[in-house]
Amino acid sequence: MKCVVLKDKKKFEIGDIEEPVSKNGSVIIDVKKAGICGSDIHYWEIGQPQGLVLGHEFCGIVTDPGDREDLKVGDMVTALPISPCKKCPACLTGNVQYCRQTWTNACGLSLSNPGALAPKMSIRSDMVIKVPSNVSAEQMAMVEPVAVGLHAIHLADIKVGQKVLVIGGGIIGLVCAMFAKKEGASLVVVSETNLKRAQKAVDLRVADKYYDATSEDFTNQVMNDTAMNGFDVVIECCGNDKAVSSALMCAKPGGLVVLVGVSLNAITVPTVIGVMSELTIKGAIAYTKEEFQTCIDLIASDQIEVMQFVDDIVSLDEVQEAYERLTSGNDAAVKILVDPNK
Repeated sequence: MKCVVLKDKKKFEIGDIEEPVSKNGSVIIDVKKAGICGSDIHYWEIGQPQGLVLGHEFCGIVTDPGDREDLKVGDMVTALPISPCKKCPACLTGNVQYCRQTWTNACGLSLSNPGALAPKMSIRSDMVIKVPSNVSAEQMAMVEPVAVGLHAIHLADIKVGQKVLVIGGGIIGLVCAMFAKKEGASLVVVSETNLKRAQKAVDLRVADKYYDATSEDFTNQVMNDTAMNGFDVVIECCGNDKAVSSALMCAKPGGLVVLVGVSLNAITVPTVIGVMSELTIKGAIAYTKEEFQTCIDLIASDQIEVMQFVDDIVSLDEVQEAYERLTSGNDAAVKILVDPNK
C-alpha cells in the first residue's frame, strides 16, 4: 500500500506498507481526507522519527468495524488519534489529553500506528466517532485542529469585552481567533511574520486587525490598542522563543497567557516578565473527547465554517511540496488537506 514516509530533515519519500487489518477490535477505514498539522511540520523539520507515516487529522469510510457493533461497513467516521490508558486520574476525570499514555501509540504520531498519509489506516475502536450524514469528508478532516482551538479557548475563559491577541496565523491561530470573537472579545488581533497569512485572518473576519510581528513598531501598536496596558488574554500558537517572549510581553499585568504552540526543543524566554506582571500561564494540549464531539456538532449545524480555512487538496505525491509551501513564510496558505486516493 502506497504511503508517505518521513525520510530525513524536511524530506518525505513515497513508501510501501502493508494494508492494515483489525487487531484488538480496531476499526479499519478507507481514508478520504487527511490534514497537515503544525505538529506534523515539527516532525518533518527535524526529520525524526524516520519511517513515521504522519496524519492524525482525518476522515474516512469504515471497511472493517472491528469490535464496534454500532458501526457498519460504509459509515463515515473520524476519530481522536490518541491512545489514553482509561485508568489514570486524567482519564477518569475526562482529561484524556494529558494521560501519560495518550501519545504512546497515537495515530500518525507514533511508529507503532501509521497515520492517514496512506489509503487505509487502523484506529483504536473506542476513539472512533460516526459523523452526521450532512457533512463532507473535507469538513470532518478539520475537526481535530478545530478541537485544539476550542480547548485553548476554554482554558482562556474569555469574557465579553476582553481584548485578545493571538500569536501565529496558522490554522490553530485562526481557529482560536474565530472562537475568541464568538466568545465576545471586543478586539481580536493576530500577530504574524507572514503578512499574507495575517491579512487572510482579517479577510476571513476571524480577526479585527493584524500586527507585523517583525515590525519595530510592534510594541507601540500593542500599547496603543490596549490603552497602554496590554492584552487581557494572549494565545500563543507558534512555540518558539520569540513568540513565547512576545506573548509574555503583550499580556497586561495580571493577564493570562495560553501556550498552544509546541516546540520539540528547549526554548529560552524572559520569565522575569511573567513574575513581575504576575501572569497566569497555562499550557494547552489537544482536547477532551467532549470538545472533539462539540466541534463535530458545530460544523454539522453550520455554526462554524471550516472550509474557509482550506487552501488546497493534494495527492500523496504532492505532500512534500505542500509542506514546503506551508513553511515558506510567503504563502497565504494555512491549511492543506491530503487525498490519499487522488
